[in-house]
Amino acid sequence: MPYAEVIGDPIAQSKSPAIHNFWLEKLGIAADYRHCLVKLEGLGEYLAARRADPDWRGCNVTMPHKLAIIPLLDRLDPLAARIGAVNTVVREADGTLTGYNTDAPGFLEPLQGDLDKTHLFRMARVLGTGGAARAIVAALARENFVIVLAGRDPAKAQAMLDELAAGTDHHAIDLAHFCDPTDFAFDDREGCFDLIVNASPLGMTGQPPLAFDFSHAPPGSVVYDIVTSPLDTAFLQAARGAGFATVDGLSMLIGQADIAFAHFFGRKPPREHDEALRRLILS
Repeated sequence: MPYAEVIGDPIAQSKSPAIHNFWLEKLGIAADYRHCLVKLEGLGEYLAARRADPDWRGCNVTMPHKLAIIPLLDRLDPLAARIGAVNTVVREADGTLTGYNTDAPGFLEPLQGDLDKTHLFRMARVLGTGGAARAIVAALARENFVIVLAGRDPAKAQAMLDELAAGTDHHAIDLAHFCDPTDFAFDDREGCFDLIVNASPLGMTGQPPLAFDFSHAPPGSVVYDIVTSPLDTAFLQAARGAGFATVDGLSMLIGQADIAFAHFFGRKPPREHDEALRRLILS
């Protein structure tokens, strides 16, 4: 039976199998989607074994493999090559492996209604400098955001901006900058779109909490957390408590899975069932 899977370390908490198997059932496709724990040192051995399996359609890739997997692939889709991170691997008919990045379009999908509007100014404060952050920074730069990228190592954040976001308006700062309150007086935000994104694993089950004081958030900001375990993070709860609109990690996960599913199984997923899918995952 054809199958695909998601790999990472840890991986048991992944919601990807629930998403893909829900779609497979709705479409009546005889296939399976699984999760597989793969340690960093075992990544090459894993891919070598799967290459030889004609039933394996490919895999989604999560932490900590999104960068490490690149040298082990035969080719990269242009978007994945530009971002420098892979979250979807597809096995071609000849056994060769192609790497894609579906995180970037998946991240933007729940924001599309806002992005379709005309704004005088767009600014995003992005927290984190890992593989997911690379996709998010590249996606936001293409949507004409001025980006403030915060990481534990501001030099790494600056290097990422230099590589992925053309222009000189962007800023790299220390993640600790957002921990303490500020009395900064924001100017008039009418006609502006402000976005605050947790693109780090902070706040995820088993990880330290994300320290962010919402005095750093301009009025009317949208707060987006890509963490999916837990889905309703302390960061999102605090944002709602402060009166901000929020987007959870399941929105991005479903958006990127849509594109990966078509690669693996050759069909567009039945997105008319998104509400039922959310209920299933949250139950």
